[in-house]
Amino acid sequence: MDLKQFVANRVQRSFEILQCDLENLPEEAFSKCFGGKARTVADLVHELNLVNDHIGLTLRGEPLFDWPEGWITAPEDQRTKESVLSAFQASSAKFKDMVNNFTAQQLEETVVSDGKETTRFNQCLFVSMHNWYHSGQFNFIQTLLGDDGWHWS
Repeated sequence: MDLKQFVANRVQRSFEILQCDLENLPEEAFSKCFGGKARTVADLVHELNLVNDHIGLTLRGEPLFDWPEGWITAPEDQRTKESVLSAFQASSAKFKDMVNNFTAQQLEETVVSDGKETTRFNQCLFVSMHNWYHSGQFNFIQTLLGDDGWHWS
């Protein structure tokens, strides 16, 4: 498997798994604050979308938006299951399309992210890892709500 196919597969699978996690959470989970301190599922997905979009801008060499201060919370219009899924699908599709349009050589090229040199390849792997990290949180929330089923296919 070549470098491009490897990274495209990693990114694709992480988005698929995370979407599956979201689809299997009940509506109440998207706005519920567990323990009084935790961010909601909607907040976490909004962060995922911002990270995907910010890294996408970096990889395309486009101007970055200012990163929000403090804990990231979802806007009021992105707190329902339907709106969260829709926003996630749009963000992930844009990122996947971008990755699929890079050549293997472009994936190996250096970019600057957070003031440090890295490669497009490494940034794509970070996006995949970030998805998996939050997927674990969603799986834990699933069990807190009484669902211990295995929903990945």
